[in-house]
Amino acid sequence: MENDVKTHLEAPENNETLVEVKHFKKYFPIKKGFFSKVTGYVKAVDDVSFHIRKGETMGLVGESGCGKTTTGRTMLRAVEPTSGEFWFNDDTLGRVDVAALDNNKLKIARRNIQMIFQDPYSSLNPRMNLLQLIGEPLYIHNIARGEALKERVAELLSVVGLRPEYMNRYPHAFSGGQRQRIGIARALGLNPQLIICDEPVSALDVSIQAQIINLLKDLQEQYGLTYLFIAHDLSVVEYTCDRIAVMYVGNIVETATTEELFGAPLHPYTEALLGAVPYPDPRLRTTPIVLSGEVANPAHPPSGCYFHPRCPYSDGQRCVNETPELREIRPGHHARCHYAEKLELKGVINPPINVQDKN
Repeated sequence: MENDVKTHLEAPENNETLVEVKHFKKYFPIKKGFFSKVTGYVKAVDDVSFHIRKGETMGLVGESGCGKTTTGRTMLRAVEPTSGEFWFNDDTLGRVDVAALDNNKLKIARRNIQMIFQDPYSSLNPRMNLLQLIGEPLYIHNIARGEALKERVAELLSVVGLRPEYMNRYPHAFSGGQRQRIGIARALGLNPQLIICDEPVSALDVSIQAQIINLLKDLQEQYGLTYLFIAHDLSVVEYTCDRIAVMYVGNIVETATTEELFGAPLHPYTEALLGAVPYPDPRLRTTPIVLSGEVANPAHPPSGCYFHPRCPYSDGQRCVNETPELREIRPGHHARCHYAEKLELKGVINPPINVQDKN
């Protein structure tokens, strides 16, 4: 890479950067035979780097299986990273590499990094009532006990739009949207700085999605939260996120502000994703981009650019033989494509319907 070319690895040099992920990798071994010999690896997250500023919502989008959720879980160390760094400006520990913390310091860091899970049904223990579910993190971290614990749980339930007297009920008594509110209350309990939202509305009805998304935005404004918002619904991402990173087969292929990415994408894969966004206007006729072939196998990714077997702009030479770098093509707009400067790609003609319009 040329010296005058900026990469996405460089975070802004100021105090506003909360999260900086550098060269993150998570490989899962493939074992075969009686002795479970390792014969290869599934490269679920393959050299991912990005940063998130304080108070910002960073979107992480892509097809199912591209590594979005694994990235979030690896940051939280629910699964251990294979390699890489996750620098976090923790209010208690200062700037630390979460990927290298011992168990004692990791417990402290996890107070400031929480997660909202995709499935509001399986993420809540059916044998625990709301007082136990929401109060468990407070108890584990010695934040509150006894009456103080009940008061804090009652406060959290009120914040997310549930009645405090529900704290003695069990998850089966609630709808999917209410269960997700319970999950949000649990994540808020320790006053975190960063919340990783793993597709928090994908399992909900559209009208309920709008309520949950607007709740998350209100909480962000009220408590100064920072979100990593993992999703595949681009209309939700357009409404929710300040910046977006697009993933494909464990790689980040493009990052930009939401307005820039939707209006003028630089990577062919992003163009194809935007072309699949449905429009609410029946008079508007669009021709979606139909990609050939299947998503590359992360256990045996293709040579060169991982997207080249499906790319309508591939030259068949450089794209096959040379791996592209994630380069800054425009100020703050990065793309992993050899020909990003030359391609004229289509963005969204009319932005997707806002979630507010779904109420």
